[in-house]
Amino acid sequence: MPLSRPASLVMLALASAAALAARPFAPASALSSAPSALTATEDAPNTLTAAERKAGWRLLFDGKTLAGWRGIGRKDVPAQHWTVENGAIKKIASGKVPKQADGQPAAGGDLMTDATFGDFELTWEWKVTPGANSGVKYNVSEEISLQSSNRAALGFEYQVLDDDRHPDGKLVKHRTGDLYDLIAANEQKHVKPVGEWNQSRLVYRGTHGEHWLNGAKVVDYDLGTARMDSALKASKYKSIAGFGDRRRGHLVLQDHGDEVYFRSLKLRELGASTP
Repeated sequence: MPLSRPASLVMLALASAAALAARPFAPASALSSAPSALTATEDAPNTLTAAERKAGWRLLFDGKTLAGWRGIGRKDVPAQHWTVENGAIKKIASGKVPKQADGQPAAGGDLMTDATFGDFELTWEWKVTPGANSGVKYNVSEEISLQSSNRAALGFEYQVLDDDRHPDGKLVKHRTGDLYDLIAANEQKHVKPVGEWNQSRLVYRGTHGEHWLNGAKVVDYDLGTARMDSALKASKYKSIAGFGDRRRGHLVLQDHGDEVYFRSLKLRELGASTP
């Protein structure tokens, strides 16, 4: 004789309760601490995977200190302008740094690696605040830089910018991903909204250079070509002797006065046999 609908529902409920009772009990603390699939597969900032270490990558920033960095022409870091916050190198906005006796902000300046590099590949993450301007410079000569009037780093620059709010966003060759004042990024460029982390990559090998942004190659150039020679002659660097020469140079995070963040700075030096 078939069961009535109420009776069948009661039996189903009893069976479900029995099945749950047979399962091992997991305390709430264990459930809340269980990592999601996304968390389990994401690489933590400022760390290297086993594959990266095997391929020769190294960290330029340990996520905690500014060891390995200093100001241009200095033995220390201009600490009133550069600090570490939440696992990132933070450029403190110049208007928020301590004042000197004359009321002016404490002296700042670009942040430079102690080491110099020849052929290398660099990756990093960065984000800007509204209207901010900065950059990552390479092929930097400290000697040439100290001869400039403001002692700013002189070298090729991967531009970092809030394209929509900063005035340079209206200028060709001055926008995010550009080889600053020399070559504009191509149409493959995609920038994350202000406040979100972007991923950048730089390849500098022999006379060849590449800028990558969020997985796309946006700049590609070769030194010594008619295109590059023309770009240099038309740029603000045209009167700086030796600016465009190939050298082992420093890497620099630019102090343009605005609040910006950098993390996961990873570099590997490239040799003849490096893939």
